[in-house]
Amino acid sequence: MNPVFHALLQKSRYLTNCLNETLKQHNLYSSQWTILYCLHVHGPMTLTQIWKYLNVEAPSITRAVVRLETLGWVQRVDGADKREKIVTLTGMAEESLPAIEQTILAFEAEMIGSMTIEEQQQFMNLLQKMKG
Repeated sequence: MNPVFHALLQKSRYLTNCLNETLKQHNLYSSQWTILYCLHVHGPMTLTQIWKYLNVEAPSITRAVVRLETLGWVQRVDGADKREKIVTLTGMAEESLPAIEQTILAFEAEMIGSMTIEEQQQFMNLLQKMKG
């Protein structure tokens, strides 16, 4: 295995595990947070729009949205086509987002705190050179 891929996969697992631990205080997992953040930034979206944007398989997104709906974070409403469901944030989610965002910002600062702004930009440039 190419050491670059091995390092990326290992770091990705580590970051996901650490983020899950951090998000426990908000009763969320990183996969759920990505959906909430996506809806916060882009507004109401269909399930298809969410899974395409996040590049995650449809059944995984559907399960996560059902769980978020059960927990009161999102609601699904009928779209123009009765088969289409639009996912929106609930009032509880909107109220909770600022505190969650502060938690995320602190987590991110801790994870990349040893990198300069220039190193962060260089890292972003290198990631953009990768296919995908």
